[in-house]
Amino acid sequence: MAILVTEETRVLVQGITGHEGSFHTRAMIRYGTRVVAGVTPGKGGQDVEGVPVYDSVEEARRDHPDVNASIVFVPSRFAPDAILEAADAG
Repeated sequence: MAILVTEETRVLVQGITGHEGSFHTRAMIRYGTRVVAGVTPGKGGQDVEGVPVYDSVEEARRDHPDVNASIVFVPSRFAPDAILEAADAG
């Protein structure tokens, strides 16, 4: 299965404030990916590279209904919940 990012792709980064999340967010933006929101519980209201951070995927989707892709940069023990949160939010 291939995942293709196009000009229409609007990305939400889960775990955006962590080391890996912020590093890869900077790289994605540098390469032209449209990162429109990030999520880290308890860090809503911050921003990373100009990308607003929210406490939940649901909250981010309310402000950014155009999100159509999510990438997850969270510790492995939290990954299943992060994936389900993204799926539940649509």
